[in-house]
Amino acid sequence: MNDISRHTDTGRYHSAAIALHWLIAVLIVGGFYLGWIMTDIPGFTPTKLKYFSWHKWIGVTVLMLAVARVLWRATHRAPALDSATPAWQKAAAHVVHGLLYLLMLAIPVSGYLYSSAAGIQVVYLGIVPLPTFIGPDPALKATLRTVHVLLNYTLLALVAMHVLAALKHQFVDRDGLLARMIPFLK
Repeated sequence: MNDISRHTDTGRYHSAAIALHWLIAVLIVGGFYLGWIMTDIPGFTPTKLKYFSWHKWIGVTVLMLAVARVLWRATHRAPALDSATPAWQKAAAHVVHGLLYLLMLAIPVSGYLYSSAAGIQVVYLGIVPLPTFIGPDPALKATLRTVHVLLNYTLLALVAMHVLAALKHQFVDRDGLLARMIPFLK
């Protein structure tokens, strides 16, 4: 086994994987929260426009970090699951993790395309104008909005499953699985 694919002997994730996991998780929670509250603000107030900008900046940041995470994961194996873990749980974990990675990429892309179809250019951090790949299109805008919302709720459901499974492993199975991703747990 070469150094690029090796994981730690402790069964823990590498510190870079842990940092990417928690940074992306915090950004996703923040982006979801902003998306939730900004859509309930009536009209186009300065606060609503500010929240939309922040939401887009978070989305672009999540996309960049998710690409980094996928590249990291492609070159670094995850620690093996405990041999006592049932095969169906291992399979479910792989499927859910794959879907989480897919959604971390698809949601920001759908939001980016939604902004483009709405005729609104994304300007990252208010400084860097990003290219527009599609022109304004009201029908496509409506479709992309629906896709963006559905993907977000799918992510919410998968994250809930992911968290519940981690808590089950920690408090029911007591197999130490959660400690692989939380540095201060043993």
